[in-house]
Amino acid sequence: MTVEASPVNTQAANTATATAASTFTGTAADIQVRHDWGVAEIEALLALPFNDLLFRAQQVHRQYFDANAVQISTLLSIKTGACPEDCKYCPQSGHYNTGLGKEKLMEIQKVVEQAQAAKEAGASRFCMGAAWKSPRARDLEVVTEMVRQVKSLGLETCMTLGMVDTQQAKKLADAGLDYYNHNLDTSPEYYGEIITTRSYSERLDTLASVREAGMKVCSGGILGMGETTTDRAGLLRQLANLQPQPESVPINMLVKVAGTPLENVEDLDPIEFIRAIAVARIMMPKSHVRLSAGREQMDDSTQALAFLAGANSIFYGERLLTTGNPQANRDRELFSRLGLHPEKRDEVASDEVREAALKAAMEEQARTNVEGSLFYDATQEATPATGNGHARERKPCGMVV
Repeated sequence: MTVEASPVNTQAANTATATAASTFTGTAADIQVRHDWGVAEIEALLALPFNDLLFRAQQVHRQYFDANAVQISTLLSIKTGACPEDCKYCPQSGHYNTGLGKEKLMEIQKVVEQAQAAKEAGASRFCMGAAWKSPRARDLEVVTEMVRQVKSLGLETCMTLGMVDTQQAKKLADAGLDYYNHNLDTSPEYYGEIITTRSYSERLDTLASVREAGMKVCSGGILGMGETTTDRAGLLRQLANLQPQPESVPINMLVKVAGTPLENVEDLDPIEFIRAIAVARIMMPKSHVRLSAGREQMDDSTQALAFLAGANSIFYGERLLTTGNPQANRDRELFSRLGLHPEKRDEVASDEVREAALKAAMEEQARTNVEGSLFYDATQEATPATGNGHARERKPCGMVV
């Protein structure tokens, strides 16, 4: 069985659809980044006729990106298992028996060797994930050295280490870390059904620390965890209304792992997943939208639709942390059949351009006296779920990350 889309209020949908349609009546240059999205408007986009939705997503995508270029990342788990969080989707949680053993933090040289291999295989970004609630001081010294050495190879760097405060984020930024991944996972309203050991506001605080330190943000969510269409709209609203929007937005399909509380959740209709990709592209036109966890279960046609809908980033290689990822040869063959090519670093705006844009956005926010750098409008803190939790620290960085 599949999880069906939730019905949309007809009057709200008609109004929001008309608004959405007007966004695309001019030239592509008229498409602007917005931070005032409402849930009803997003639900209306999700409910558009499929062909219309993908056409609009393509219009937006082609304004800001080469439609046939895909950013390639490789993800390495540098510390696996025994995470104290109770994220219901995560095999690395110490709360569940998934057969995954605890591993120590990898040695720096082994990480560098993996990064070099990733670069030779075509990756432009190297992502490193550790199953922690938050890094300890002695661990932070090791991972910052990993960043320095991986960065020296000419790769972009990304890490997901759990919660970080401003001081920790500053140390990572000083080491040269380009991106920090910290997913919101789902809507504020559904969050308590998935995680109880960390609040939604704590996730937003981490993203604020990352921004304050000057790093780029990688933040997205997981679909197919039993959420409604309204929850998917709520997640996308939170991400798009961040100021600035995340530079990288991983959209993950739940990978059901035996031993986790979500192992028997109903499958999400792939078409609903593609709809979410397309709406993410429309709402966050300048962001890389990453087709992340769950690709192993997708056939080539579904992946092709995801690229058509605006996904322009993937993880490349055989493993995603602790879940499977399509083999490199399959990816190469699919790229060849679709006429896609890996995005090179010089196809992306330079660090100086991005930093200038970030500075300008921050100054504009200060001038308009926007309260806080993050958007959070849940009526109250997410309440703990009554069932089992699941401990997952990060999602493929893009990352479920």
